[in-house]
Amino acid sequence: MQQLYFEDITEGSEIPALVKYPTTMQLVKYAGASGDYYQIHYDKDFAVATGLSGVIVHGWLALSFLGQMVTDWIGEKGTLVKLSGSYRGMNKVHEDVICNGKVTKKYSEAGRNYARLEIWAENPRARKRLPGTL
Repeated sequence: MQQLYFEDITEGSEIPALVKYPTTMQLVKYAGASGDYYQIHYDKDFAVATGLSGVIVHGWLALSFLGQMVTDWIGEKGTLVKLSGSYRGMNKVHEDVICNGKVTKKYSEAGRNYARLEIWAENPRARKRLPGTL
């Protein structure tokens, strides 16, 4: 992607969406990297036995997808200062996680330029699963 500059940002503008398709293999690799080995993230039989419909995506992995969307948008010279989200539902393995966002505020403070964002991850049925802010 091209480098984004402060002058290019407009309040209300949308961030290019990022669509991820998490697989069981990706979840197992993420479990190894994060240390989160709870079986609901890779063992279908265990997940179903706990009352889920199947394997679910780690919440932190879904949040990292949002972080990727933002860093792809701002480019190599941009800086992601803060990322936060609230887990409101589960994303399923082998189902798109659609990351979206929009600029809610553009401002300068102490000689630095900032943009506040509303971001969220949703499932293919447009149900927000992970709203967040920057």
